[in-house]
Amino acid sequence: MTLLNRSLKYLSISLLPVVSLWAVVFYFNMLDEIKESVDEGLENYKRLLIQKARTSPEILTKDRMGENFFSVSEISRERALSARDRYVDTLIDMQDADDETPEPEPVRMLVTAFEQDGRYYTLHIINPMVEEDDLIEELFRETIGLYLILVTSIILINNFVLKRLWKPFYSLLQQLTQYRLGSSEHLPQAKTDTREFKNLQQAVNILLQHTTATYEQQKQFIGNASHELRTPLAIAISKLELLLEKGNLDEVQAGSISEVLQIVERLVRLNKSLLLLAKIENRQFLDNQAVSINKIVREGINDLEEIAAFRNVHISLKETAQLSVRMDAALAGVAVLNLLRNAVFHNVPDGMVHVHILQHAVRVCNTGKTEPLIPEKIFTRFYKPDAGTAGTGLGLAIVKAVCGLYNFTVSYQFDEDMHCFEISFA
Repeated sequence: MTLLNRSLKYLSISLLPVVSLWAVVFYFNMLDEIKESVDEGLENYKRLLIQKARTSPEILTKDRMGENFFSVSEISRERALSARDRYVDTLIDMQDADDETPEPEPVRMLVTAFEQDGRYYTLHIINPMVEEDDLIEELFRETIGLYLILVTSIILINNFVLKRLWKPFYSLLQQLTQYRLGSSEHLPQAKTDTREFKNLQQAVNILLQHTTATYEQQKQFIGNASHELRTPLAIAISKLELLLEKGNLDEVQAGSISEVLQIVERLVRLNKSLLLLAKIENRQFLDNQAVSINKIVREGINDLEEIAAFRNVHISLKETAQLSVRMDAALAGVAVLNLLRNAVFHNVPDGMVHVHILQHAVRVCNTGKTEPLIPEKIFTRFYKPDAGTAGTGLGLAIVKAVCGLYNFTVSYQFDEDMHCFEISFA
C-alpha cells in the first residue's frame, strides 16, 4: 500500500468517530434550538390569547383542548399567584392525515396563569414537536451523507493535490531504485521547493557519495589484491611443476612438492572464490538478460562428465519444463555449476546425482553421507562437513550470495538418503 493510500485509510477511519461525535452534539444542539423556537411561539401565542380574552370572554370557557390547541380553567387566587410559566414535553393523542386513528404525538406545552376581571385562570397551550425518532433517523442519514462527502473529498484531494505535493518524493524514490553503484553517472535529483524534500535529497546524496567512494576503494583494493596474489601464486606453481618435471627428486621429495603444489592450487581457487564473492556482494554482475537454465544445466553436466566417470558417479537429468530466468548469465552458470560440482565431489563411489528442472526451480539431489547436513551451517563461508575434503568451503556460500542478489531462494533437504539442494526462481 502506497503512502498516499495509507494516509487516506487512516484519515477515513479517524473521521468516522469525529463525525459520529459531531452528530451527537449537533442533535442535542438542534433539539435545544427547536425547543427554544417553539417556546418563543408559545410565549407569543399566550400573549395573544390573554389579550383576546379581554375582548372575547368566550375563550375563558374552553376547558378542553380543541383545534386551537389550548385550554383555560379557573383556579384560586393563591394558586395563581404561586404559578410560574412552565414549558414541558408531553404526549397528546392526535390524528394526522396518514393516521387511521389518533396516536400519541410529542408536543411542547406551556402552563401559565393570568387574571381577568378579578378572577384567576390557568392556561395550557400546546405546539406539536418534531418526533425524536424522525429527527434521529434524518440526522443519521445526514451524518452518513456528510461522511461520504468528506471521504470523497479526501480522495479527490489525495489524488489531485497531495499526489502533486508528493511527486518530488516519488521521483527521488524511483531514481534511488534505479541507481546502481559504479554504473550510474548522476546522483538522484528531484525538483522541489519543499524544505523537507530538499533535506532528504541532500542527505541521500551525501550518503550515496560516501558509499560510492567506499565502493570504488573496495573494488580497487579487491582488484589489486587479487592481481598481487595471482602473480606470486602462478610463479610458485610454475616453479613447483618445474621441480617435478626435472625428475632428479626422490620419492619423499616429490611427494612433499606435490603436496605443496596442491596447497598452492587450493590458494588459487580460494582467491578466485573470494574475489567472486566480493564482486557479487558489490553488485558488479548486473548484465541481466534472459538465461536458459536448461542449457546451463546441460553444459554443466557435460563439463563434469569426465570427473563423474572417474569417481563412478552417474548423473541423470529430468526436464519437465523449459526454465528461463532474467539474470546475469555468468552468475547463473556459477550457481548451477557449483551445485553440480558439490553433488559430484561430495558423493560416494557408484553414487547417483539426479537433476530435475521444474517450472520455477532446479533441484539437484545426490547420494553421500547417510546422515543429514546442518541446514544452518552449510551455506556459511568455509564450512565443510568433512574437514578432510580439499574444497574451499565457499561453493554453497557463492550459491547463496547469487540467490540473495536476485531474491531467489536456495534450500536443502535430506530426502530418502539423498542430499537435495533446490534453487527456486519464483
